[in-house]
Amino acid sequence: MEEPSDLYDIYETGANPPCVNHQQSLEDPENVECLRRKIKYYFMNPCEKYHARGRKPWKLILQIIKIAIITIQLMSFGLSNQMVVTFKEESLMTFKHLFLKDYVDGSMGTYAVYRQADVYDHIDYIIEQYGLLHNITVGNHEYEKNGTVFSPLLMCQEFYENSTVYPENDTFDIDAHVETECLKVYPMQQLSSLPHLDLHFKTMLSVKITFVLKAINLQTVRYRELPDCYDFRIAITFNNQAHSGRIKVDLENDVEINECRDWKVTGASPRNIYLTVLFDCLIIITCITSSTLCTRSVLKGIKLQFEYTHFCKTSSGKEVPLSEKLEFLNGWYILIIVSDTLTIIGSILKIDIQTKVLTSYDVCSIFLGTGTMFVWIGVVRYLGYFRKYNVRPDFLLT
Repeated sequence: MEEPSDLYDIYETGANPPCVNHQQSLEDPENVECLRRKIKYYFMNPCEKYHARGRKPWKLILQIIKIAIITIQLMSFGLSNQMVVTFKEESLMTFKHLFLKDYVDGSMGTYAVYRQADVYDHIDYIIEQYGLLHNITVGNHEYEKNGTVFSPLLMCQEFYENSTVYPENDTFDIDAHVETECLKVYPMQQLSSLPHLDLHFKTMLSVKITFVLKAINLQTVRYRELPDCYDFRIAITFNNQAHSGRIKVDLENDVEINECRDWKVTGASPRNIYLTVLFDCLIIITCITSSTLCTRSVLKGIKLQFEYTHFCKTSSGKEVPLSEKLEFLNGWYILIIVSDTLTIIGSILKIDIQTKVLTSYDVCSIFLGTGTMFVWIGVVRYLGYFRKYNVRPDFLLT
C-alpha cells in the first residue's frame, strides 16, 4: 500500500482531475497515468480525499447527521408503540380476570377443570360475565355492534358424531367425522332464558366460546397523540382432545387496531403531532439526499470499471476477472441505499399512523428497525477510517 503522502499528492488541492482523451491511443502514457490516478482517487477513503483535493466528505457528514435523527425517530416511535403493546398485554390480563373463574395472576400451572359440574359452572360464569360487562369492567369495553344489533357470543361444541365408548368392555365405535353444535347468546340476555347445550363428554373434543369486544386506548391523549380504536376477538377454549379427564382452558386474544371513525379532542393542541410529522418529513428528505449521493457514487464506480475493463482489453487483450470488477462496486453504498429506502417507507407509514390514516404498527416497526440497523452498520464502517488512519477531521474546524 502506498504511503499517505503519496496518495495526497495525486492532485493539487482544489484541482480537477485531468480528463482522458479518448481520441488518442489508450497506450499513451498521459492517458494511462490519468486512468491510474482516477482509480487511485476512487478507492481513497473520505479523509484521504479531503487531504488530496480539499474535498469535504459530504456523504460522511450526512450519514452522521442521518444516524442521529433516524435513531431519535426510532426511539420516539418505540415509545409510542410501547403504549400499544402495554394496552394489548393489560387487556389480555383483564379478560382473563373477567371471564375465567378464580383466575390468579402468575399461575405457573395450566388453567384446567376436572369435573363435569365444573365445566358447566365455568361456561355459565363466562356467559354471565359477558352479559354483565357494563357493570363489572373498569375499562371502556363495549360490545360490538352490527348496525343497531349487538354481535352475539358464540359457543360451539365439537364432538365425534354417532360414536360410543365403553372402556369397561374395552370396546368403542368411533365415527371420525366431527360434528359441531353452536349456541348464540346476545348481550344482556337472561341466563335462565338460554337453551341448554348438552355436552357429550366422552366424545367431546372441545368447547369454544368466541365474542368481540371493543375499546379505545385513551392513554395516548396525555402524549398529544390521537387514540386508536381496538377490536378484541376473544376465544376461550375448553380443550378435551386428550380425553384424560383434564380439560385445559385457554383464553386467546386476537387484536385488530382500527382508525376511530368519529373523534374530537378538546383542550389539547395538535402541535406535537405536526412537529413529529415535520421531523419525519425532514428524515425523508435527508434519506433521499443520502440515497442520491450514494447512487451517484455507485454509478461513477460502474463507469470507471467499464473504462478499466476497456483499457485492459485494448492494451493487453485480457479479460478482467469478475472479482476485480466487483472491487469497483461499493457494497457499503448499496447498503446505505437499501437503508435509506427502508427508512423512507417506514417514515411514510409512521406519518400515516400519526395522522390515523393507517394503524400498521408492526410493519412500520420492521421497516424503521431494519433501516436503522443498516445505517448504523454503514456509518460505523465510515467512522473506522478515523481510527485506522488517525486523521484529524480538520474540515469541521474550517
